[in-house]
Amino acid sequence: MIPGGGETQGGVSDFTAECARVALKEACGAVGLTASGAELVRLGSNAVFRLTAEPVVVRVARDPEALSEMRRAVRVARWLEAEEFPATRLVPGMRQPLTAVGRVVTFWQSEQDREEYATVAELADLLRRLHGLEEPESLGLPYFDPFAKVWASMRDLDGVAPEDRAFLERRAAKLNKDYDKLDFELPFGVIHGDANVGNVLRGRDGQAVLIDLDGFALAPREWDLILTAVYYDRFAWHSPREYEGFVRCYGFDIMNWPGYEVLADIRELMMVAWMGKQVSTSEKSDEEFTRRMDSLRTGGSRRSWRPF
Repeated sequence: MIPGGGETQGGVSDFTAECARVALKEACGAVGLTASGAELVRLGSNAVFRLTAEPVVVRVARDPEALSEMRRAVRVARWLEAEEFPATRLVPGMRQPLTAVGRVVTFWQSEQDREEYATVAELADLLRRLHGLEEPESLGLPYFDPFAKVWASMRDLDGVAPEDRAFLERRAAKLNKDYDKLDFELPFGVIHGDANVGNVLRGRDGQAVLIDLDGFALAPREWDLILTAVYYDRFAWHSPREYEGFVRCYGFDIMNWPGYEVLADIRELMMVAWMGKQVSTSEKSDEEFTRRMDSLRTGGSRRSWRPF
């Protein structure tokens, strides 16, 4: 599947399903929900559980310092609901977020009984509508700084070889300079921050619904288009027809913008660095990191990269 909320976001590597379940159980007990039998849907920047006794999805943040970020996500969710924008909804009548065993927990209405993703064209339509909204100052959205994330990731690469880390740091330094020279074409404003088809679910009523609201920020709108373009252009995770539909529905092709290659390289670097933080967790992650590093060093095809 296309990654959603995993490798395109940051996180703390010592986060397991087991420790997330401990937080889930305590948080559910505090609000009168039943955690028994909860299904783990995703383990990325959040552990996402679907409860079996109630139509509720519980998100346990990987980062124990995520309280302010999750408070902002709650404000974003309430704003989007007031705007009648099709996005994931909070469980009503509940104080959120909660803290359980040092983890930040939020509760959301379940959009579906089984995970089904919408299309890239529907993602484009949602982004076009989102980018047309004027966010209130009360949301307190931060300015999106991609290199704050990049350099934070570089500091967490303790498990990779020194030569790999040095290569990534040199690449980051060059891209940082290239990024500062970009002239963005689209308006500056609210973005989702991790816009890809993995973050658009098919609701029970058939409507496409935007999820994972904790990356909302203020930035050039190109940031919300780059992942879909990279997934198509470099990884072949989307077909030409799918990408054509995305461009048609949004009304702008980022691949025709002169800064495309720089943003694409930055997103690739983020994905490689994220994988570098996982090398000690499994042999599969280590192998994927090696594969990605080889293609960066040689300039080879990215078509062999596997989504996580």
